[in-house]
Amino acid sequence: MTIIDELVRRVRPPAAPIHVGADWGSIEAALGTPLPADFKELIRRYGAGEFCDLVSLLTPDVLIAQNRDILDEERDYRDDDPEDYPYLLHPEPGGILIWGATSNGDRMCWLTEGEPDAWPVVVWQPRGAEWQLYPTGVAEFLDGWLSGRIPEVFPAEFTATAQWFDPARELAYATVGLSRSNLPPYDVRLAALLEALAPARLLMRAGPEASRQDKLATADCRWRVMYETAYRHQIRFAFPPEDLDAVREAAQRAAPAMGCRLTSSRDYAGDDLGWVLD
Repeated sequence: MTIIDELVRRVRPPAAPIHVGADWGSIEAALGTPLPADFKELIRRYGAGEFCDLVSLLTPDVLIAQNRDILDEERDYRDDDPEDYPYLLHPEPGGILIWGATSNGDRMCWLTEGEPDAWPVVVWQPRGAEWQLYPTGVAEFLDGWLSGRIPEVFPAEFTATAQWFDPARELAYATVGLSRSNLPPYDVRLAALLEALAPARLLMRAGPEASRQDKLATADCRWRVMYETAYRHQIRFAFPPEDLDAVREAAQRAAPAMGCRLTSSRDYAGDDLGWVLD
């Protein structure tokens, strides 16, 4: 069994991945280098989207432009602070080439020394000028991170309780505010929310009770849900636009089950959705 087979067993790819079509010969010619075979196979299997709401691959439609624009800009910064750049930047020989990103601002890169299939992974955090080298290819890195074989890749406050891949798709968004609950323990309220959304599962939890953010998904993965006290007491929903009425009903059902009242309901633009009941 190959490492990609292991990854696919661990994290099911979408049935119809998007942005997978590529003329790899043209892309590699534009970049001036062949690309690792495992990366091209990952693109074919998964396409555009995110692993665990955190790591996404640069699909063929954006790979060239992202590397050109980001690395050209970084060369300007390097002129001012060369000590922050321990590696060269592609297309400089052996330089960093970006293959992915995280929602936390990290850039996922190759160090392009030697043959492409032997390129190691570098996790680059631009805000802190932090770089971490991992002597694996992309597929082995992802499987190692998800399995825990490669520990402490990302901040400890992100604790995944499941492994999943969320394909890119059109989503609508709603945020509902909640009053103070008469069910004080956070985990009791979380359990009530899971029950109201059932079948649903917890995907990731972050932070202490006073500043918590927990990610959930319905069993069919159509809805992504964030329950949080980190900024306000609220629930955030991401869902296919045609599910708007069903999400409204779920929010109105969940709030009293959690010992709360709905205090507000707004869409992505901040407009009132009118879900608060008198």
